[in-house]
Amino acid sequence: MIEGVILAGGKSSRMKQNKMMLDYKGQPLITHVINSMFTYCNKITIVTGHYQIDYKTLFDKDSNIDIIHNESYELGMFSSIKKGIEGINSDIFIIPGDYPLVKNTTYKKLLDGDGLIRVPVFRGRKGHPIFISQNLLDEIRNEDINSNLKVWRDRHSVQYIEVDDEGVIKDIDNINEYTKLLERNDWFED
Repeated sequence: MIEGVILAGGKSSRMKQNKMMLDYKGQPLITHVINSMFTYCNKITIVTGHYQIDYKTLFDKDSNIDIIHNESYELGMFSSIKKGIEGINSDIFIIPGDYPLVKNTTYKKLLDGDGLIRVPVFRGRKGHPIFISQNLLDEIRNEDINSNLKVWRDRHSVQYIEVDDEGVIKDIDNINEYTKLLERNDWFED
């Protein structure tokens, strides 16, 4: 069994609204992340922060989605990771909720790997989601709250897996990126 953790605790300050609730193809951006993740995950935990009520309203009735509020979300993403894995005792995928274009095949490729930590790479750039073995979750739980996932990850042996999926490096941080997503004609251009 594998579970998913979606990080949705930020303020979306560059977007000036909850970017994960922006419409893409008739659904909020975060719904695309969830749908892709559910291809291989039995359960998903959404870790909220500033916009907690948005996610409760949208997903509260789904028994396969847990919504957990990180009261310390202002401490950064690592505090949300620590909060999100509190009750999990299985392998996990972790992804920020603003990566709506990750392909199902990327999850499969990561699952087929054998490293305790597996990171997708597109044309030399590391991306999301990240696979973490259940054997390492206690280490994350015991890591200093002021640390971050990259610092923690880089102390370990990581299996980097090349994927044909530019979605692993394309998140939505500002209105220009959102506009490109909607237009899709220049989304994948560097």
